[in-house]
Amino acid sequence: MQKKKLAVVAVGGNALIKSRDEVALDQQYDAVAETARHVADLIAAGWRVVLTHGNGPQVGFILRRSELASAEVPTVPLEYAVGDTQGAIGFMFQNALGNELQRRGLAQTKVIALVTQTLIDRRDPAFAHPDKPIGAHMNQAIAKQLAAEQGWQIAEDAGRGWRRVVASPAPLGIVESPTIRALLEQDALIIACGGGGIPVVREEDGSLRAAQAVIDKDRASALLAIELQADMLLIPTGVEQVAIHFGTPEQRWLESLNLAEATQLLADGHFGAGSMGPKVEAMLSYLKSCPGGVGLITNPPSMGKAVLGQAGTRFLGH
Repeated sequence: MQKKKLAVVAVGGNALIKSRDEVALDQQYDAVAETARHVADLIAAGWRVVLTHGNGPQVGFILRRSELASAEVPTVPLEYAVGDTQGAIGFMFQNALGNELQRRGLAQTKVIALVTQTLIDRRDPAFAHPDKPIGAHMNQAIAKQLAAEQGWQIAEDAGRGWRRVVASPAPLGIVESPTIRALLEQDALIIACGGGGIPVVREEDGSLRAAQAVIDKDRASALLAIELQADMLLIPTGVEQVAIHFGTPEQRWLESLNLAEATQLLADGHFGAGSMGPKVEAMLSYLKSCPGGVGLITNPPSMGKAVLGQAGTRFLGH
């Protein structure tokens, strides 16, 4: 019997929040359930799936609650907040996907949420230049006060206020990759690398210690796809296709890009650093190591059509 192809599907944390007025956990679950239907389409089409997810807004909520309750209970360190979101968001996807697969008569595919650690280098230059915003927006006075009290580093965030910033080092390895590979052999759908994984450094004795940092979800997802030798990396986002000259009269949607074309467009600044840029960088990283693979960027409702070549932007390694 021919082995099923493997797709790594990297869902953004913002995909769980449809609007500023829909941030309650029940509302986030509704958004997860909608995405789960599209992921189940891949299972129905014969794919094996590892699903990864972002957690930026959710970590922000946890840290804000922690700040507000700091007079009553100990605050939550960043690595534990990432772990908390892996459990909570993992439960949402595990429950919603399990229910959707059962409705379709595909209950033989078991859904497993796995707390995942991502190995980083303690000497990564990102630690000298923290630039990843986390937590709530604040006015400058409060931000400076908290920075002095908590030892934070802070930065102004695109005119929306001040936020804590932390390092975002490059992921070097997914600690649980062998476990994920073994679960895939059991025909499981695995939810892993939530929020890019909990960043850890390896000590001289071989033990792992958590670090105060966050990992970019798309970079970690690309690394996981490489380590698993996945046939496809699919990144759902807010638009059906990638565009150049986005938001201008010259805007043009792109159906496909090869490695050289995508590299040149990225270098020319067509993909924003805070939006499409990291997704395209993740695609390039994946395809350089898996040249026979396929990369797809599209919106969740178009995932099924994109796999068939009928929607989305397709990235090829040649």
